[in-house]
Amino acid sequence: LSSSGCEMCTQEGFQAKRSQLVGLLVSGSLEGFEGVLDWLLSWEVLSWEDYESLSVLGQPLSHLARRLLDTVWNKGAWGCEQLMAAVQEAQADSRPLELRGLWDPHSRCPARDLQSHRPAIVRRLYSHVEGVLDLVQERGFVSQYECDGIRLPIFTSSQRARRLLDLATVKTNGLAAFLLQHVQELPVPSALPFEDAACKKYMSKLKSMVSAQSRFLSTYDGAENLCLEDIYTENVLEVRTNIGMAGPPQQSPATLGLEELFSSQGCLNEDADTVLVVGEAGSGKSTLLQQLHFLWAAGRDFQEFLFVFPFSCRQLQCVAKPLSVRTLLFEHCCWPDVGQQDVFQFLLDHPDRVLLTFDGFDEFRFRFTDRERHCSPTDPTSVQNLLFNLLQGNLLKNARKVLTSRPDAVTAFLRKYVCRELHLRGFSEEGIELYMRRHHREPGVADRLICLLKATSALHGLCYLPVFSWIVSRCHQELLLQGGGSLKTTTDMYLLILQHFLLHTSPPDTDPRGPGPSLLRGRLPTLLRLGHLALWGLGTCCYVFSAKQLQAAQVDTDDIALGFLVRAKSVVLGSSAPLEFLHITFQCFFAAFYLVLSSDLPPTTLRHLFNCCRTGGSLLARLLPALCIQRSESKESSVVAWLQKAEPHNLQITAAFLAGLLSREHRGLLAECQASEKALLQRHTCARWCLARSLRKYFHSIPPGVPGEAKSMHAMPGFLWLIRSLYEMQEERLAREAVRGLDVEHLKLTFCGVGPAECAALAFALQHLRQPVALQLDYNSVGDIGVEQLLPCLGVCKALYLRDNNISDRGICKLIEHALHFEQLQKLALFNNKLTDGCARSMAELLARKQNFLALRLGNNHITAVGAEVLAQGLRDNCSLQFLGFWGNRVGDKGAQALAEALSDHQSLKWLSLVGNSIGSVGAQALARMLEKNMVLEELCLEENHLHDEGVCFLAEGLKRNSSLKVLKLSNNSITYAGAEALLQTLERNNTILEVWLRGNTFSPEEIETLSHKDTRLLL
Repeated sequence: LSSSGCEMCTQEGFQAKRSQLVGLLVSGSLEGFEGVLDWLLSWEVLSWEDYESLSVLGQPLSHLARRLLDTVWNKGAWGCEQLMAAVQEAQADSRPLELRGLWDPHSRCPARDLQSHRPAIVRRLYSHVEGVLDLVQERGFVSQYECDGIRLPIFTSSQRARRLLDLATVKTNGLAAFLLQHVQELPVPSALPFEDAACKKYMSKLKSMVSAQSRFLSTYDGAENLCLEDIYTENVLEVRTNIGMAGPPQQSPATLGLEELFSSQGCLNEDADTVLVVGEAGSGKSTLLQQLHFLWAAGRDFQEFLFVFPFSCRQLQCVAKPLSVRTLLFEHCCWPDVGQQDVFQFLLDHPDRVLLTFDGFDEFRFRFTDRERHCSPTDPTSVQNLLFNLLQGNLLKNARKVLTSRPDAVTAFLRKYVCRELHLRGFSEEGIELYMRRHHREPGVADRLICLLKATSALHGLCYLPVFSWIVSRCHQELLLQGGGSLKTTTDMYLLILQHFLLHTSPPDTDPRGPGPSLLRGRLPTLLRLGHLALWGLGTCCYVFSAKQLQAAQVDTDDIALGFLVRAKSVVLGSSAPLEFLHITFQCFFAAFYLVLSSDLPPTTLRHLFNCCRTGGSLLARLLPALCIQRSESKESSVVAWLQKAEPHNLQITAAFLAGLLSREHRGLLAECQASEKALLQRHTCARWCLARSLRKYFHSIPPGVPGEAKSMHAMPGFLWLIRSLYEMQEERLAREAVRGLDVEHLKLTFCGVGPAECAALAFALQHLRQPVALQLDYNSVGDIGVEQLLPCLGVCKALYLRDNNISDRGICKLIEHALHFEQLQKLALFNNKLTDGCARSMAELLARKQNFLALRLGNNHITAVGAEVLAQGLRDNCSLQFLGFWGNRVGDKGAQALAEALSDHQSLKWLSLVGNSIGSVGAQALARMLEKNMVLEELCLEENHLHDEGVCFLAEGLKRNSSLKVLKLSNNSITYAGAEALLQTLERNNTILEVWLRGNTFSPEEIETLSHKDTRLLL
């Protein structure tokens, strides 16, 4: 602030830095903003009327900040300078108080002196406001009603002090004179409450507790503790941006490091306090929070927070009794040994120094609502109402919150209270390799594992989720012994880890090469008891199991010793060592195992599992005919009830596992464990029928195409899970039958969380389509590994859209290598990825060899003049391309020259975009020469370059000999009136051009009016 203060003292500088000032004023708390008002009021920069308009309760802090800037700006340069000084004074408010003699306690104008010394008086009153309120009420200066209004629980101690001073300003009964005298007699605190001994002791205890909980990373099976610092591997963390907003072309989503979690980039709601981190099950959300806690406790990062309180949503939902904020923080996180009231008051007074983290909101059984407001930090309420009001900011406003969740559990209602949303995409290819090396430091082991993964495409595609990388790491001996070629599906991986755990508890001479019927059969009772517990937990939204619940499920110590149930990571006070499954996906796997192998359930029970994926309606609409339940106490009716009440995203995972277990590959193994092979075949038939029926129903719901347009379908996440289940079953015939009814020309799966595993499933199904389809996968997590999974369906793709998918040169080169063999593929959209000059040679070969290729869009990548020159070689040999998008790269003049020369005689290109490529007059001259020869190009986009008047004059000359160009876009190119005049002379002779865009150039209002009258084709 101090470095830029001078330039802000002028009104012009002040206005230019307005957005920066707004951010500064709202970056702290309302407490800090009111501190700035104290100084401005004391210096008489603000009148009393100004102050009242800026102290309206319930207004968003950002609105108040903007109103303050408007008020101060209207007071001239002096007012702007005083605001900067007030901000600096408020930021330096940690000085010890030395206040005696600053004011006359017997002043003849006490109200004026209260205002003149307001910052100091507020600080003196801070620790004594409750006693002073009692005293002024006792002496009759204020009524009970006025006192209650000041003591509302939404106000901090400083805010109560200010409201008492505000009241003294308007009262004429001697209250101002009394306060002026009495406040000076109050004892002077030695320092701000940051130095309070009780707070310091509590901070130390909290840091020690958080450090102990976060320093070691327990593996999923709890078998070992690894130092988090040694093995933590960063995931791809991206900022969610508002798509579809007006403005320049969208850049790729910013990839952040964990330390940037609270940066202002990608702000969705500047008045909100909650950062939302979403990611699929197993993407590493809990580990990310653990790393945050560790960095804070170790003093390495996030030190702007004095207190960090970690919570688990699956633990919180077990709390039945009402909670207050105080109870939540002290009884369910960390108890202060001394000064509980002082510590809690400090937290209320300085919420901006507090961080609360809530892990696993998708496992919280209550759906978010903002209907019931609760504003008192001391009054108890239900745990869900307490959490919802914390997230809304009705409680501990300005305290930061971090919430993690799977995407399906996040509603539009919740997003209203989110300041920024981050997507955890899982490991990059480099991240997978780093993970393996950090977990296997023995010579050669990591290298062999990495080679195995790279040679096994399907297995490599699964490992982008950390939970699968853990399975590979944990089962590395079995994988290296038998190879990973047979592992394709999620079910394969979970059967592998099941084998690993069974072998771990089996005699040493057991064959490690396969689970074997005898191994499964011997532990079948244990696996069924665990499966029954898992299914009951899904149906009741219970993910943490008490000793009583384990006993009721007949789960004994031998069952627990198998290793799939581990001690809960954080324990709610008063519970006795609860247990939980290794991960939510393991709970779903065991639930599916029970549904497949339980002899008490008829096959028709499975219909209710697949009904959760029903499309064309609400996922909550899972009710079955009343005849199915009829108040029966049978096991079947209980299971049906659990399936009806379970969360949809958990049922989808369970359905996929069930399909995998019933696949032909695994059915033989399970049949050895099943007394009735007939029952197993019936379950397979039922699951197969359910999948086929659900997909047919989905396809029949597709509306007819608009006349003249291609029939399209925008798939919902439920459709994707049906495809995942189809893939898990691995039946080519079923896949062929299933997609037979898909009669569309354009299939959209944007924002559907498509990763490499989903790409494998899509390719497995779509390769059987009867007619070509345009496949749109924009805004997903395909990556290079996912591109490789899509290769089997390239033969039925006539267009492939892969915007914002974190794809690099390696993935695209692999894609093009296969695309050269398929005539159907005619369009590629690859903007907003990580492409460089390294892929240019493959692109050039694509253009040169595919003479039916129509569109190539490479915008917002990292291609320079070197890549443009290589690509130009392919353009010279191409005679079919109609659309070429190069916006947002860095081709410069040299690249523009190469492309212009290649396109001079091109016979098909209609649209060329070189927006934002740092092209100057030299590149414009080359493009002008191209326009003299090319009589096919209809639209040329050159916005956001450096053409200036010289470049525009070159283009104007070229257009004099051109008869095809209809639209020329030259916005934001520093063009003056002279350049526009050159264009006008050309337009007099050229009737083909319909529009020339000139917005954002250097024209005065008068020049704009003159030019628009001269030719309406100039868009100014």
